[in-house]
Amino acid sequence: MNSIDTASWIENLTYDELSIGQSARLHRTLHRADIQAFAAVSGDTNPAHLDPEYANDTLFHGVIAHGMWGGSLISALLGTEFPGPGTIYLHQDLDFLRPVRVGDTLTVEVTVAAKHNEHHRVDLACKVTNQTGTLVLQGMARVIAPTQKVRRPRIDAPAIQLIDPQARFNALLTLAKGLSPVRCGVVHPCDAESLSGALDAASHHLIIPVLIGPEDKIRSAAQAAQLSLQGVEIVPVAHSHEAAERAATLAVQGELEILMKGSLHTDELLHAVLAQPGLR
Repeated sequence: MNSIDTASWIENLTYDELSIGQSARLHRTLHRADIQAFAAVSGDTNPAHLDPEYANDTLFHGVIAHGMWGGSLISALLGTEFPGPGTIYLHQDLDFLRPVRVGDTLTVEVTVAAKHNEHHRVDLACKVTNQTGTLVLQGMARVIAPTQKVRRPRIDAPAIQLIDPQARFNALLTLAKGLSPVRCGVVHPCDAESLSGALDAASHHLIIPVLIGPEDKIRSAAQAAQLSLQGVEIVPVAHSHEAAERAATLAVQGELEILMKGSLHTDELLHAVLAQPGLR
């Protein structure tokens, strides 16, 4: 029985060194960061893996790992230990039997099931169990085993620094808890992005939005984006230039506490703001 370790050397087993029934194991504990990293590199942002609120209402009643995260552990075992460097992956079939959750410790085991002298092909039975011994994943792999011995310094895996925009946003929301929402002039919010941003901020009780711009364009953008403007104050003006001027005037008069840029050029808004001595 072989087992992956953190030794400073990585060494393979050649085709001739493998025998039927020989096996190797790998142990790994799933952390939340593993799920986030797998989502980042694979592009698989299925909410079942990343959104606890959504995941709690699914069949699995909570966040689970990507199925192929377990499959990647099999690949790691084959490529680094058994048979190791020089192995060529040809085929893999997998049955996903149980979900894997944060905190689960998996044992990955591959066992030589058959050897084919032609092309040095090897079939390996693969199984993955959790800390209770429950089988969560199983299948068969076929590889071309190396024929030459390899022994090299082990290369450390690259460090990954995860940046979770939602976590940063949640931290800001926590800081704002207990504060009263401020009256915010949203200047020329005539597209889905600027409207949704303002309304989302309002839903978190950060602002009381005052939409300043052509009313027909604002309502058209809201309808197209399926956003409700019920109860939202609108100050109708003819165009973006007038919207910027009206917003700056209202801010000077103390009717608005902050301004939010909508779908107009930054220079257009800043020109109106700087034209007001009380806002410089």
